[in-house]
Amino acid sequence: MRHSVQELHNAAYKWLTATGSSAEEARIVTEHLVNANLRGHDSHGVGMIAQYAPMLKDGRLHNNTAPRLLKDGGAILQFAGDRGYGQRIGHDATEMAIARAKETGICMYTIANTCHLGRIGTYGEQCANAGMVSLHFVNVTNYQPLVAPWGGSDARFGTNPFCCAIPATDENGLFLLDFATSIVAMGKTRVAYLAKKNFPYPVMVDAKGQPTADPKVMWEDPKGALLPMGLYKGAGLCFACELLAGLLTTGGTNTPELMDRDGAIVNNMTSFVIDPSKLCDLTWMKREMDAMIRYVKASPEADHEGNPILCPGEIELQRTAERTANGVEISDGEWAAILKNCADVGVAESEIVC
Repeated sequence: MRHSVQELHNAAYKWLTATGSSAEEARIVTEHLVNANLRGHDSHGVGMIAQYAPMLKDGRLHNNTAPRLLKDGGAILQFAGDRGYGQRIGHDATEMAIARAKETGICMYTIANTCHLGRIGTYGEQCANAGMVSLHFVNVTNYQPLVAPWGGSDARFGTNPFCCAIPATDENGLFLLDFATSIVAMGKTRVAYLAKKNFPYPVMVDAKGQPTADPKVMWEDPKGALLPMGLYKGAGLCFACELLAGLLTTGGTNTPELMDRDGAIVNNMTSFVIDPSKLCDLTWMKREMDAMIRYVKASPEADHEGNPILCPGEIELQRTAERTANGVEISDGEWAAILKNCADVGVAESEIVC
């Protein structure tokens, strides 16, 4: 079924406030979750409240927590997330980094030990909309590993996202490259599992190391592992995200030798925010970017099935327009989980459904 933007907003915001979040925190987290659904990344959308609920209940997730500044070194800002909502921690820390980059030309900022940061492209959009170029490297700790290394048959890494964002031009929207370094994000296996759908091709290995397209291997015992994207190159980028995010933030890596895993989704992020006006003329930059995009899109299409060449971030804009107009399709299983978690804290279905 399709659900309106307002229904998704109602579910997330009312659940967050019912579980103790301030109005401002609930607004930031809700906007992040709903926008993930609108961009087509349902794995990081409102359905995540079903995973946040038990972490909040047993104290692994701390609401009403702001980023705590650990170090201010001019062009370097270092924050602790203290297990707060990552969407709120990430938003506030990124705002401070943008302000600093406008002063210094570049700001490297790190966030350690925050609960789930959500869709990393949100922070890329935040930077690009402020006229900044940004790079983001993320790892996952405390949670059981999900991604097999290249040549391995069991999980050793998180999905370890990477993101690059460049501001929009007069002709084109912002450039936004945002992906998990596994072939699919773990949340996409949740969406497929609840919808009782297989992937079109193997994106996982089962417990015996055999490739499979059935998401149940990630949600039923014995557990399998996600495959890294791009063969050994994607696996290498996954490893790089683990080290850049885990080491420079001081949040650590997900090795069981040093990390006591409690099952929470905890992220570290190392990011760079760059003011391009300190490096080049912005009129020239936009003209050059538009020319390159035109050149790339002029390539003859290879599949002859009417799939156009798109700039990274363009498909998300198209999905947002379509889903804003027509609603977001969510499986019955996922919607039932959303309603149950809302009901558990006293939010009735009649308060959500328009």
